[in-house]
Formats: sequence, structure tokens, C-alpha cells
Amino acid sequence: EVQLVESGGGLVQAGGSLRLSCAGSGFSSDDYIIGWFRQAPGKGREGVSCITSKDGPSYYLHSVKGRFTISSDNAKKTIYLQMNSLKPEDTAVYYCAYTRGSCSGYFDYWGPGTQVTVSS
Repeated sequence: EVQLVESGGGLVQAGGSLRLSCAGSGFSSDDYIIGWFRQAPGKGREGVSCITSKDGPSYYLHSVKGRFTISSDNAKKTIYLQMNSLKPEDTAVYYCAYTRGSCSGYFDYWGPGTQVTVSS
């Protein structure tokens, strides 16, 4: 069974940086699609970024382009989300999720999430 665990969240001032990690198991390191999502209080979940084992980074939410970078270490089955120039509106619980479908499709497995809080 696929399992995902996020880490790296925390409290940071506006303009600061954090690197989130998504440690995975139960899937092939050369056949996966991992997405990062976030959900802010009182708001719906939104897709932040996505990476595929075949094509690399495949999607960034418009509001994070140029600030966030997704990457992977296939040997460790770990996906990273480097977040720079953080803004208070980036405050949310961040989740990683797995699918074998597509970045725009349904994600089957989810991690428990990690809290990111950006203070102004």
C-alpha cells in the first residue's frame, strides 16, 4: 500500500523560505505522479504543484510560480517543495498525494499534512 508522510512545515515570517518533504513508500520510483495540495482555513483544497516520474515538474499554481519549486529524489522516493518568498496567503495545511493517472486527475493516496504558517 502506498504511504506518504509530509514534513518540513512550520512558522516563518513573510519573505522567508521552507522546504517541505514528502516521503513515500509502496510505489515504484520510476512510475509515479505526486502532487502537492494545500487547504487554508475556511477554504477549499487547491493544487499547488505536481511532478511525474517520466516528465518531471508538470504543474504550478499560478500564484506560486517563480516562488515554489517541486523536485524529486527517486532513490529516496521523496518529493520536495521548496517555498521561497512566502506570503501570509500561503498559510495552509500542505498535503502530498499520489496517483498513477495524471496531475489533473484523481489522487488515490494522501499524507496526513503539514502546517505552514506565514506571519506578516
